[in-house]
Amino acid sequence: MTLSAPTSILSDSPVLDVDVAIVGGGPAGLMAAEVLSQAGVAVHLFDAMPSVGRKFLLAGKGGLNLTHAEAPDVFRTRYGERQTEVGQWLDQMDAQAVRDWAKGLGVDTFVGTSGRVFPQEMKAAPLLRAWLHRLRHPASAVPVQFHMRHRWQGWADDHLVFQPTGHAGVTRVRARATLLALGGASWPRLGSDGAWVPLLADQGVGIAPLQPANCGFDVLGREGQGWTEHFRSRYAGHPLKSVALKVAAGTAASVGVQAGLAGEVRFDRKGEFVITDTGVEGSLIYAASAWLRDDLAQGAACLTLDLLPDKSLEQVRSEVRWPRGSRSLSSHLKSRLGVDGVKMGLLHELCSPDTLANPDALAASLKHLSVPLKSPRPVDEAISTAGGVALEGLSPDLMLSKRSGVYCAGEMLDWEAPTGGYLLTACLASGWRAGKGILANL
Repeated sequence: MTLSAPTSILSDSPVLDVDVAIVGGGPAGLMAAEVLSQAGVAVHLFDAMPSVGRKFLLAGKGGLNLTHAEAPDVFRTRYGERQTEVGQWLDQMDAQAVRDWAKGLGVDTFVGTSGRVFPQEMKAAPLLRAWLHRLRHPASAVPVQFHMRHRWQGWADDHLVFQPTGHAGVTRVRARATLLALGGASWPRLGSDGAWVPLLADQGVGIAPLQPANCGFDVLGREGQGWTEHFRSRYAGHPLKSVALKVAAGTAASVGVQAGLAGEVRFDRKGEFVITDTGVEGSLIYAASAWLRDDLAQGAACLTLDLLPDKSLEQVRSEVRWPRGSRSLSSHLKSRLGVDGVKMGLLHELCSPDTLANPDALAASLKHLSVPLKSPRPVDEAISTAGGVALEGLSPDLMLSKRSGVYCAGEMLDWEAPTGGYLLTACLASGWRAGKGILANL
């Protein structure tokens, strides 16, 4: 493997012998460190950043969503095609176990109205501080040794090679077992930059391309040119509330207002999202993003909006048909159906003049408004990443088949989940699973 350090520096650098080396200080790496430390194993944790848990802290700025309180059988379905594999991790650390773990750190949790679970103080910092204190100063375990500002460069002669920030030399580490918990590629400024991909690919490890998950999208618009300048300047940043979004099998941007209505509906949920300069983003969009992203990879995608989900098509049609006299269409829809602001703007943006002039076609658009999409936003803007190390190339204990004694955990694995506590729970559970696997095989 080609490394950034010259051969002379590699050969002259001292070798640190450790029981277990963990590369990556996110939730998965820290959880594995805790499992091993409490079992009496000496763990050395390396991270390229000045401190650990940086993405964890950022995620908790608006309220740390630890996990979700829904039934376990429903919880597991949130992992889509990977629910069987992720379910094996959850067998050892499920949502209740996450709450119990937090309580053991002195952090009580509560269930919000949506079923999401939060710390009582809503913040991530107190939990992370307590966690790191326990790792560094355990009551009856081996303290974890932290090596910050150490960027992993790959292997040389079966040694892990790290480049310390600001130093010309390298650090070589010989470990009995190694856990890689390097994250995806969605937060490069916090350390999750996907730089590990070529290092593992050189070892023959199967890796699915990293893609944005829980992401926003750019729109095509009615003329295929995105939002018009009028709509963008007036509504970018505006939330679209109390709408329902559908994604159906075989959606295509060219099929008009009825897009996505024929065939199986893969996603149907009520919520809200935000109009952006180039498209759409927000919780409802993120929840549907996996289907929309995969449709775009096949050639075309659109989402279908119900702007009045609490009214039937017949009710909407009746109100639209009501004589409006000299009133404008905007005044008519506002008075009869409460449609105004960004919802009215969307109708003008996406419907032809003929559709707006036809009461039946307008009613259909209010209930089934097609929004054709152009592309997902870049991966470094996404909340999380899809793709990564193929699970088929790992043992049930998450050890690489291509490199004995090397384990992987967290978001760098090929799975994805919506927001709502599912991402963090699976990262913690995979770290727990890998830690237990290392214990069993040391």
